[in-house]
Amino acid sequence: MTNDMWEKVLDALKTTVGANNFSNWIEPLEFVSLSGSVASFKVPTTFIGNYVHQNFGEQIMYQINRMGQSVNRITFVPSGAARTASKPIATAAPKPTSVDDITGSPLDARFTFDTFIVGKPNELANAAARRVAEGGPVTFNPLFLYGGVGLGKTHLMHAIAHELQRRSPELNVLYLSAEQFMYRFITALRDRKMMDFKQMFRSVDVLMVDDVQFMAGKDSTQEEFFHTFNALIDGKKQIIISADRAPGEIKELEERIKSRMQSGLVVDLHPADYELRLGILQSKVEVYRGQYPGLTIASGVLEFLAHRISTNVRVLEGALTRLFAFASLVGREITLELTQDCLSDVLKASDRKVTVEEIQRKVSEHYNIRLSEMIGPKRVRNYARPRQMAMYLAKHMTSRSLPEIGRRFGGRDHTTVMHGVRRIEELKITDSQIADDLELLRRALEE
Repeated sequence: MTNDMWEKVLDALKTTVGANNFSNWIEPLEFVSLSGSVASFKVPTTFIGNYVHQNFGEQIMYQINRMGQSVNRITFVPSGAARTASKPIATAAPKPTSVDDITGSPLDARFTFDTFIVGKPNELANAAARRVAEGGPVTFNPLFLYGGVGLGKTHLMHAIAHELQRRSPELNVLYLSAEQFMYRFITALRDRKMMDFKQMFRSVDVLMVDDVQFMAGKDSTQEEFFHTFNALIDGKKQIIISADRAPGEIKELEERIKSRMQSGLVVDLHPADYELRLGILQSKVEVYRGQYPGLTIASGVLEFLAHRISTNVRVLEGALTRLFAFASLVGREITLELTQDCLSDVLKASDRKVTVEEIQRKVSEHYNIRLSEMIGPKRVRNYARPRQMAMYLAKHMTSRSLPEIGRRFGGRDHTTVMHGVRRIEELKITDSQIADDLELLRRALEE
């Protein structure tokens, strides 16, 4: 493997493991050699080598194999003189792909239906997930859950798996990420165990695949996933899929796969509204009262947090955890002043930033048209006016330039965006309905 290849592996790992993990654990690695099917790396310390081996070993091998190299083991050697390459501190090897190797990602015990707070933005997703978790005859297949980060997709996936295992422990329920599916597929290809791979995935009763958007552009993996998908559907086995966007909006995903995914129930988890965010905080406070006895929280604090941290429930929950821990350590009541001091960085980072994509979705929902129709090429009035409304809002509510906005509307020229903005500016003066719609949409986006 050349250094250029390793640089490409690093780029891929930075995307999959996240910026913090990459800078702390992957960036310190120094590629040494690829001998046979063993890749060797230098690491600054034994601790880093062991940690990388345990947490990222399989991902590193997966990305190297994607470069066309054959690797089934990696070794980590301290850069100090006391150790040599002949005495590696840690090795990692892929798990065997066999019929018995049916374990997927571990389930989080916290993610159950009991701990999932339901509100208007997620009530349909919750109801659909509960119906699937009841087992019995398949009512809609697949169930496709989509939405942005921190809206509860993974929580519901885990909750379904927990409930199915509780109700029907004999069922073979497999939950894994799209990345894990791809890794197992590539490993099976390399080890010439495709029949084992096919048998393994076709033997499950319920297949759950998280973050399926990561399969986009991976043609061979998509081909096998399509055949697995069809085999399970034909066998009346349940499939549950999650992604960060609707099937039709995932670029570089084969049309036949999009069609299959849309043949069941597709459910959007909308961003949590104020009431739902407040309900989540109130539920967490009840849990924390047992962990921090005697700690009090002043009136108005939860309402303040629910209003200020509006885009990501995970950030909201993390902020409350940090707040309780800090108040406990300093022995003070949780007041509004303490909250602002303790969470100043979180509050600053969470200042509302509206995106073009969010505007497009809100406008398409408001006018009851498909998102694909609004950003598509059709110029009929039913689509053109909402499109111009969305362009106007994007111009006034985001920092995106006109060419950038145009690219997000099906690759349109910036002059088209300018025309749309001017048209809405004219209409809002003469058409009270347009003015009312603009105000309603602006309030919904600023919530």
